[in-house]
Amino acid sequence: MTHDSQADACSAEPLLKVTGLQVNLGERIALQGVTFDLFAGETLGLVGESGSGKSTLARAILRLVRAERGYIGWRGENLLSCDAATLRRVRRDLQMVFQDPLASLDPRMTIGETVAEPLRIFAAHLSAPERTARVAAILERVGLRADMSRRYPHEFSGGQCQRVGIARAMILNPKLLICDEPVSSLDVSIQGQIVNLLLDLQRDAGTALLFISHNLAIVRHVSRRIVVMFAGRLVESAPGDALFGNPAHPYTQALLAAVPALAAAPPFTRVPPPTEAGSRAASSGCAFSARCRYAIPLCETRVPALDQKRPAHWVACHRAGEWIS
Repeated sequence: MTHDSQADACSAEPLLKVTGLQVNLGERIALQGVTFDLFAGETLGLVGESGSGKSTLARAILRLVRAERGYIGWRGENLLSCDAATLRRVRRDLQMVFQDPLASLDPRMTIGETVAEPLRIFAAHLSAPERTARVAAILERVGLRADMSRRYPHEFSGGQCQRVGIARAMILNPKLLICDEPVSSLDVSIQGQIVNLLLDLQRDAGTALLFISHNLAIVRHVSRRIVVMFAGRLVESAPGDALFGNPAHPYTQALLAAVPALAAAPPFTRVPPPTEAGSRAASSGCAFSARCRYAIPLCETRVPALDQKRPAHWVACHRAGEWIS
């Protein structure tokens, strides 16, 4: 799907609507107040450093971890309150590609059995020959041979295992594919191939992508919109060109400054690198205040709201208005 057609899709109702999501992992608040929309056919990039809550958010959407409060709307259904039968039906359209391709595959199952498993669960009416034919077709679509279906995961490279994971996720033609760091464990020479495969499949199937990564170059390549997460909160949301060309949150500025090829030479002093003291979320106020040279007393006592500062550009920073135009 082209960026223009993605823009058209965004004029409709959201496919996925997340509002005020909070997830606790033990005594720690892993996600707090997370709110965003994802539209049909769109690619939304989600970036942030390790431990920021990106993977927890992905698992909360699929109800693989429990949310304390909030709303996850999927085509009018609240996934946090729906019954087991509804959730089972919805999961046909919600699939995920994981970070570690080998660990996500059952070593006791052949590749063919792994890819066919969603069909056995959600398309039980298909005969065995029909399942076999569909497995062969999707394996070839992701760049593997149909006769590889009799092999086991340990016989494949990391890139091939990720192709298997993508085949398993896409065999049902889901409406949303969540990609949680899908290329971070792969060789650089393979990463581009997997990313382009995902984009080709999205174009063919019209699937929406939630693309989670710490690799800013890849996120910039695949995403029309990007949201930035820090310490379990969304701190900035903007179209890709706006976010990379004129980032408004000091944390986003720090992320871009850490990658010289992506730095936009903005008219502000770059934020210092992380410190151990600043790596912990603040109990009140802005979680980034301990690492931000622009912090004022207000930042330590009041959590900044995610407010719109430009068209389609949202920022959670008390001082963003001083340098955003």
